[in-house]
Amino acid sequence: MKKWKKVLCAAIAASAAVCTVSTVMAASVDLNAVYGISSNEREGWPQGPEISCNTGILMEAETGAVLYEKGADELRYPASITKLMTLLVAVENSSLDEEVTFTETGVRDVTPDSGNIGMQLGEVMTMEDCLYAMIIYSANEVSAQIAEHVGGTEQNFIDMMNARAAEIGCTNTHFANASGLPDDSQYTTARDMALIFREGLENETYRKILNTPTYVIPATNKNSEERKLHTHHPLFAEESALYYPGCIGGKSGMTNDAGYTLVTGVEQNGVTYIAVVLRAVDLSQACVDSRQLFDYGFQNFQKTEYKNGSVMLPNTMTTDQIEEKEVDSQDGKMYQFYVSGQLMGTAKVPEPTAAPVPTVSEEEPVEEVDPADEEPLYQEESAAEAGTETQKKTAELTDRIVILLIIMGVMILLLVVLLAALHHKKKKRSNKKHRNKK
Repeated sequence: MKKWKKVLCAAIAASAAVCTVSTVMAASVDLNAVYGISSNEREGWPQGPEISCNTGILMEAETGAVLYEKGADELRYPASITKLMTLLVAVENSSLDEEVTFTETGVRDVTPDSGNIGMQLGEVMTMEDCLYAMIIYSANEVSAQIAEHVGGTEQNFIDMMNARAAEIGCTNTHFANASGLPDDSQYTTARDMALIFREGLENETYRKILNTPTYVIPATNKNSEERKLHTHHPLFAEESALYYPGCIGGKSGMTNDAGYTLVTGVEQNGVTYIAVVLRAVDLSQACVDSRQLFDYGFQNFQKTEYKNGSVMLPNTMTTDQIEEKEVDSQDGKMYQFYVSGQLMGTAKVPEPTAAPVPTVSEEEPVEEVDPADEEPLYQEESAAEAGTETQKKTAELTDRIVILLIIMGVMILLLVVLLAALHHKKKKRSNKKHRNKK
């Protein structure tokens, strides 16, 4: 089964590689460009915060509504937030109990200048342990080994990453490795990373791994000690001064060209926001920018149920300002809801329910009956009920008479017996007196 899965993965990867080669050659990352907050230009829109990161975005997970954007489609290097894509492809194409044996592919990245947990050649861990090591500790050697294990070869897995990103709708992303180590041909955008994270949140295993701040890897065949992992994400660590209530996890990254990158999810009162900030000067600033975006979202917008769906609305607007558009999709007809020209929600169009049409058999035509000729059934039923009641009463009366006659007969019999006894006693006394006289 694994063999066939890897063959299929290789086929998908090969087609993806052909489709993306022209895009890679044309891509160019301009690290000196400066961008404004384009969402502030929307009519009647709440003015968003001035973040210091090069680019950023705030998206609501359920509706996909983009509330804030600054250079959201501009290319930047992802660094270790690449691992969010690696996690998605891995959980979709493997099981947590699979055993992963480390080869040269994995241990080559065990170097002092690369984040790792010191895996050794021939060491074995479960896929579950590998995924937690990759996300919580950002272990680069584990990322590479996951890629080889799932894809058959590391390159096949990378091609699978690019194919999956295209399926999600990422139009400005290309991956060259599974870890996020520096590579000029590996780039993404704030919008694409938000889409990847949003897709991952739909997967229960993906969400569980992200939402785990602490994990212990048990001893292995090459290491007798446990490895205890704890999150490096300041907005997710409760002991951090930058902790944000409702944070469900995310991923940070850093290289010289990428700067500090950060993807974070926060859920409060049924609303899940995704904040992505790229190329901060340090992790603290990336966290401050992300906090500003979350505050902006929770303070200025509300999720509103509308026409069998949900729509994000600025607090100053009402549903009367929603523009609707009916479109065809793979799932049937859909409503798209626009606010200030921006797509802010969707809903399925309910299928009309056809009224049942009565059918009449041609072999047995229905005769029309004049209502005046119809017998009132309730009268017949009443008469029948009345007759039954009379019979019951008659039977009861007859039973009582019979019982009374029996009682009277017994009493008469007793009276006759008593009179006979008295007569016999009187006659006996009379005979005795007659004998005494003689």
